[in-house]
Amino acid sequence: MDQTGQAAVSEEAAFEPISVSRAVDEIARQIRQEVMAGRLKPGQKLPPERDLCVRFGVSRNTLREALRALEISGLVELKKGATGGAFIKKGDKDVVITGLTDLYYLGSITPEQLTEARVMLADLVVRDVCLKATEADLEALQANVAAAEAAQKTGNIEERARINLEFHRLLVRISGNPILILTMEAILKVMVDYIAEIGYNENRFVLPSRRRLVKFLVERNADEAASEMTAHLRRVHRYYLSQVGNNG
Repeated sequence: MDQTGQAAVSEEAAFEPISVSRAVDEIARQIRQEVMAGRLKPGQKLPPERDLCVRFGVSRNTLREALRALEISGLVELKKGATGGAFIKKGDKDVVITGLTDLYYLGSITPEQLTEARVMLADLVVRDVCLKATEADLEALQANVAAAEAAQKTGNIEERARINLEFHRLLVRISGNPILILTMEAILKVMVDYIAEIGYNENRFVLPSRRRLVKFLVERNADEAASEMTAHLRRVHRYYLSQVGNNG
């Protein structure tokens, strides 16, 4: 432990002097490699800047640029003050969500690609739900549909849209797979922003499809459930794309 009570990196961490030409990338690569090897752990504080500069054989400006890049990527947290320094961050799902959102708005991911990814992921999730869902899980899904129906009857379209998206979160949580959960959360975050841009509208085909889907889930009919979900998502996304064209 150092004076702040934080676990410090031992002298055994395998940092090596590096070539100046790609110093920033190489520093980041070596720190990532140490994390992968388990020699750097979440919450652990890196050695002081002056020590890292000596061990890498670089200037302080170069080191700081590398650490800032690692901070942006979500691997490192930089803290100021007497107890500050560079710390290996604990896992943060927001990094993945923000990364996917940025790629979408930069144009690296198209709406069509987002749709395909969502359809493929939903197919896996629905089939998994048919195998794993408990009675309590199915009741939660049915309650969600009932809440969406209530919101529609009162004309609260935004609330209904929020409840409809929550239905997908409920589904993927039943899988219990953190990778599926994180990926779905990232896709839904983009969808929330996307829908907010084009505006909330009345989609009367959503609830009938949702009722059919829940029925198939209760029956543990994976093929019909997956087919219903796929047809529903493709129809929804065609509608969204048509609205983008109208708004443009």
